[in-house]
Amino acid sequence: QVQLAESGGGSVQPGDSLTLSCLVSDWAFETYAVGWFRTAPGKAREGVACITNTDQTRYYLTDVEGRFTISRDHAKNTVYLQMDGLKPGDTAFYSCAADWTCIQSMTFWGQGTQVTVSS
Repeated sequence: QVQLAESGGGSVQPGDSLTLSCLVSDWAFETYAVGWFRTAPGKAREGVACITNTDQTRYYLTDVEGRFTISRDHAKNTVYLQMDGLKPGDTAFYSCAADWTCIQSMTFWGQGTQVTVSS
């Protein structure tokens, strides 16, 4: 069973930066695509970013493109989401997920971490 654990959430002000980490506990980490999703109050879950297993392709939600960067470190079994220029609209519960490819309904999910952006 693949296990994912997020960390790095918190409360920040508009314009600040945060880096979320997703530790994937599986020896086959390099075979998984990993995505970040978020759920804001009263809204449906949306995919924020995804990185393929080979790191050759990265996908971003239009709203975060240019502000967020997804990356992965195979030595640490970790995928990062660097979030710069945070806005109040980025406030949400963020989760990472893994599957064989970047899809909306990924198979393995972490518990999530809260990100709050307010002044």
